[in-house]
Amino acid sequence: QVQLVESGGGLVQAGGSLRLSCAASRSTFSIGWNRQAPGKQRELVAGMNGETSLILADSVKGRFTISRDNAKNTVDLQMNNLKPEDTAVYYCYAQDRFGIQYWGRGTQVTVSS
Repeated sequence: QVQLVESGGGLVQAGGSLRLSCAASRSTFSIGWNRQAPGKQRELVAGMNGETSLILADSVKGRFTISRDNAKNTVDLQMNNLKPEDTAVYYCYAQDRFGIQYWGRGTQVTVSS
């Protein structure tokens, strides 16, 4: 079992920045962030598989950066130049080597225009 605790959401104006953090209770194979906007399906934002494999959604490339600290079992999402369409609940996820997925409770990010 893996517990994930997110922090760092909030309200920001368009063009602003936020940093999300997620702490896992133990090491995992992959870890990252999804988001779900009202009325839309949950989508992958950014993730890291293993040590170096990086996934970043096209909609956030050039604006968001994901970083992982394996020693601390944490993953951060630095979000710059935020847009109103980035408004969503952001969920930290993790997957272990057996393919079992875990989810955090989510943190709200609201970007005002």
